[in-house]
Amino acid sequence: MREMLPVAVCVALLGCLQAQELQGHVSIILLGATGDLAKKYLWQGLFQLYLDEVGKGHSFSFHGAALTAPKQGQELMAKALESLSCPEDMAASHCSKLRDQFLQLSQYRQLKTVEDYGTLSKDIEAQVRQEGLREAGRIFYFSVPPFAYADIARNINSSCRPGPGAWLRVVFEKPFGHDHPSAQQLATELGSFFQEEEMYRVDHYLGKQAVAQILPFRDQNRQALDSLWNRHHVERVEIIMKETVDAEGRISFYEEYGVIRDTLQNHLTEILTLVAMELPENVSSAAAVLQHKLQAFRSLRGLQKGSATLGQYQAYNGQVRRELQKPDGFHSLTATFAGVLVHVDNLRWEGVPFILVSGKALDERVGYVRILFRNRAYCVQSERLWALEQSPCLPRQVIFHIGHGTLGHPAILVSRSLFRPSLPMHSWREVPERPGLSVFGRPLSDFYAYSPVQERDAYSILLSHIFHGRKESFITTENLLASWVFWTPLLDSLAHEVPRVYPGGSENGHLLDLEFNGGQLSFAQQQPEQLVPGPGSASRPSDFQVFRAMYRDSPLISAWPEELISKLASDIEATAMQAVRRFGKFHLALSGGSTPVALFQQLATGHYGFPWAHTHLWLVDERCVPLSDPESNFQGLQAHLLQHVRVPYYNIHPMPVHLHQRLCAEEDQGALTYAREITALVANSSFDLVLLGMGTDGHTASLFPQSPAGLDGEQLVVRTESPSRPHQRMSLSLPLINRARKVAVLVMGRTKREITMLVSRVGHEPRKWPISGVLPSSGQLVWYMDYEAFLG
Repeated sequence: MREMLPVAVCVALLGCLQAQELQGHVSIILLGATGDLAKKYLWQGLFQLYLDEVGKGHSFSFHGAALTAPKQGQELMAKALESLSCPEDMAASHCSKLRDQFLQLSQYRQLKTVEDYGTLSKDIEAQVRQEGLREAGRIFYFSVPPFAYADIARNINSSCRPGPGAWLRVVFEKPFGHDHPSAQQLATELGSFFQEEEMYRVDHYLGKQAVAQILPFRDQNRQALDSLWNRHHVERVEIIMKETVDAEGRISFYEEYGVIRDTLQNHLTEILTLVAMELPENVSSAAAVLQHKLQAFRSLRGLQKGSATLGQYQAYNGQVRRELQKPDGFHSLTATFAGVLVHVDNLRWEGVPFILVSGKALDERVGYVRILFRNRAYCVQSERLWALEQSPCLPRQVIFHIGHGTLGHPAILVSRSLFRPSLPMHSWREVPERPGLSVFGRPLSDFYAYSPVQERDAYSILLSHIFHGRKESFITTENLLASWVFWTPLLDSLAHEVPRVYPGGSENGHLLDLEFNGGQLSFAQQQPEQLVPGPGSASRPSDFQVFRAMYRDSPLISAWPEELISKLASDIEATAMQAVRRFGKFHLALSGGSTPVALFQQLATGHYGFPWAHTHLWLVDERCVPLSDPESNFQGLQAHLLQHVRVPYYNIHPMPVHLHQRLCAEEDQGALTYAREITALVANSSFDLVLLGMGTDGHTASLFPQSPAGLDGEQLVVRTESPSRPHQRMSLSLPLINRARKVAVLVMGRTKREITMLVSRVGHEPRKWPISGVLPSSGQLVWYMDYEAFLG
């Protein structure tokens, strides 16, 4: 028996060796192999992958590819490979040996035509056969501009896919589109050539060690964090990426994308979802992480113009004129600094501000995520007598320090007054004391502080994940499009905003400091005199803020948008208070669409004395879609107002457009049902206030020109037809609107200027212009117009 044991061991070892050999050959093709990204990060990352995997059963070949001719391309690639380095703890002789092996396995190829890709495929197959290997798979890393993606993808798909039994992984670098439509188009193109599981979209921030540790940290400290990681305990979350360098040398890219597209839409948004998402049972499951990320995206409150502040460093315009050969008078509106206030509207995070900040030419280079907790303690003794490092009155925070700054390295810090965190000790270790070093005004000794045992570049980590098929650190198509759906409306609204000019570096002082109030973010300091005048920076009328006049024989209030919305919100609150004092309740009928969104947000965040408990909310009109549909007026009301105020649920009256699993079916008599509800609850069917808008065709509510429904007669609520989709609507009738005690018509935007001029001249012609039929029989009509609608 003893004699047979060594034989068994030898057989087992032989089997293990054979199993390793059978793992096969991997070909890695780096497209754009002579570009800046490849030279700075990717070749070093591939070398690190080789160091990690050599001798573990796979064989490799590395193909640097570009459009450059072979001789010149080989020279450029050789120059890029000169700077390869090994980890500090590796012996120099061993490093030299492995480096030589890597260089022998690396070769340059010109990949220009579909035939070039076919030749590459045949050469890989021939090498595998010649060496008696099995092909495991191929990795194509696209370090090229996005406009080249489609042609390269087509060539790979038609001529360079591996054979049966081998996998294909294609890796893409941002930018992944410029807005939602372009991202959708790019995703559709790539999806026609590759399966979702074959695609790896890189956001290199997800490879940074502190960022990569956010989910594992939350998972390993569930017990301590379960009761803390929510709106009851978190005061705010800061996600920050500051740079000292400017955009010189990258101006053409920056002019097209700007700071929000460059860093906030991707890096900082991905971090936000890691902090805000519900924690899956298994944080190692890429599918579970994706689903929870998407849920977080669906909970994000839509961004408005007031959610963001923009800045531009003073030297930027000169750099644009030089690098892009623009004339001397050219002024760019591209932002190089942005602060954005985000809210997550769910039970965990309701009311907690997430502040995202990124910019160039700032005072320091640093990146961090800071979760600041509320402090409910009060210490009677003076601060000098507080228990050192552990007083309950000290600030309580968790910080994921991404890099640079005063610490100079990745770190995770937890206030000692919170809890001692659990981290994987094989990869993270406690930071030794550094007397005199402070973080956010507190000495390092106030924190349990940990840093990686071995610092690794983000690209080397992500390349390892790609090689092993781990997708949790990459952006899926769904994830990408969800991000663009969130950011595109804000980008559109800011397209013509003039950013605040700042000098750059330490001279910025407090110029870019921010403050937030409700859903609005603004600079803490008033706008100084422009250092460099920009388009749109002409002075506005400052001798008045609210202009009063008459329009169609009724009072008109006109102002800039912010002042107008503030005035209307105050007037609605005053009307509500008066109604509650007189009748004990306030019946308010609201229109939907995009125009009143800012008003809803103002009412939700700036009117804490509003008598919501005594307010009944009604809909002026509704699209015939489910109430949960994004196009539903009720859904807009829910998103921007109802979920932020305390209206008793029995005081909320959505239009019954969805009955018996049908939409606005005549036999369901939804309009009659709503009319009966109004008659039963609203005295004399007279609303205290009706808020209307005016369309560019003169329609109001869902009463449209050349459509007789609802313009006269006895019906209180009618079904109507809209010229635009969804065509079927339900609306209060004109006779019911005119019974109201007060009607407010809100008209905003330059696109309304023409109809405003036209309606000012017409008489009572509701069949042509339904808005002209609005005239309360015994109530008051007030027009609220911003200057663009009123003056053009």
